[in-house]
Amino acid sequence: MKYISTRGRAPVLDFGDVLLAGLAADGGLYVPDRWPELSPEALSGNPGRGDYADLAAEVMWPFVDGAYPRARFDELVRDAYEGFNHSEVVPMVELGDGLWLMELFHGPTLAFKDIALQLVGRLFDEELARRGERVTIVGATSGDTGSAAIEAVRDRENIEIVFLHPHGRISEVQRRQMTTVDSANVHCVAIEGTFDDCQDLVKAMFSDAAFRAEHRLSAANSINWARVMAQTVYYVAAVTRYGLERVSFSVPTGNFGNVLAGHVARQMGLPVHRFVVASNRNDILTQFFTTGSMAISEVRPTMSPSMDIQVSSNLERLLFELHDRDGIRTAEMLEDFRATGEMRIDAHISSELNRSWSGVRVDEDETTSTMAEFYRATGMIIDPHTAVGLAAAQRSKHDFGGATVVLATAHPAKFGDAVEAAIGIQPPLPPALAELADRPERCQLLPNDLAAVKAHVARCSGQGSG
Repeated sequence: MKYISTRGRAPVLDFGDVLLAGLAADGGLYVPDRWPELSPEALSGNPGRGDYADLAAEVMWPFVDGAYPRARFDELVRDAYEGFNHSEVVPMVELGDGLWLMELFHGPTLAFKDIALQLVGRLFDEELARRGERVTIVGATSGDTGSAAIEAVRDRENIEIVFLHPHGRISEVQRRQMTTVDSANVHCVAIEGTFDDCQDLVKAMFSDAAFRAEHRLSAANSINWARVMAQTVYYVAAVTRYGLERVSFSVPTGNFGNVLAGHVARQMGLPVHRFVVASNRNDILTQFFTTGSMAISEVRPTMSPSMDIQVSSNLERLLFELHDRDGIRTAEMLEDFRATGEMRIDAHISSELNRSWSGVRVDEDETTSTMAEFYRATGMIIDPHTAVGLAAAQRSKHDFGGATVVLATAHPAKFGDAVEAAIGIQPPLPPALAELADRPERCQLLPNDLAAVKAHVARCSGQGSG
């Protein structure tokens, strides 16, 4: 398998190079040069011994074939999911009336990002050891990616990791899961700005070819293809293991990587009827899927901070597909979007998109009421991001027929204050994180200034456990 950039001007790479590069040299995102078909074993839902690790290795193998021996890849995948606290890794709960909840928060940091990053961390180690190289992972997080990436690569001798987060705009648990990690190779940075500001700083560092090369920058957030690849698996698991038909997925969406992984699975042959892109009041994606256009506005803080985003990086991969993989056209659209703050796709493309995609906006009051009503009806506690996905699904499911799977993306204890405001109960942290509030924090506060951030990353790249 070879990989090409969504902007058409970067070298074609193999999987190992894409893993370590993250962002393409032309500023684009890497995608496979073709979509492989899911194997009969993957579509049966029962490859090998029939557990999640077996399914994951089978689904992902076409993307990494040639990079690792198959037996070694299977071993890395199995090791990645050994530490999850549920035997099914991503269990499903039937809610009735065609609704299902897929729990994606049983990993070490209690969020769906663990499912990909526990594997990605091991792939980094494997690739760097083989090459005898070191990298500095630099990323931006709206809450969950940072802690999951840090947990995946902490104490690894060939990696430094620097993660930026928006100061005061993530939950306390999310922040402490990053800032209390006592590892020399972990560096947390709070930026006086929004997540989009953090993301822009990261992209600017990657776009500086000399800086990127000098400090061996790499990425672990969803601009890295390996993240998306690993997330395709649970869509396959949902469809094949529960006998569901005419399946739609409602996905609480921020940077668009999670729902894009479902699109990849569909491109590989998974029968998916529709994707519901669920947004909070930062509803630029709802605009896009409803009207075919979008305009950047102010990022407004909400109780679902991982979705407080205006510029969703992974939408670029979908735009590339919608425009017949024309990288030059994709690059021109994105350059215009950055220059004007507005984008519109052709009407016929928008019409085609609406056949299998929907955008739904869920405001703060509806998010709160959904958490409360779901708790009263089922006794189950959900976090505000999952509530956005559930509300969007409930509003849409009768239009689709069949089954609708809501992706439960985070453990409710990560957003305890929002949950308590909705249901009157503070959900307890699991035992492994029970003392999180008592641990000392390590974090650098910096202005939204590229020079200051680059200087800090430069210092970090020469420190740590190596």
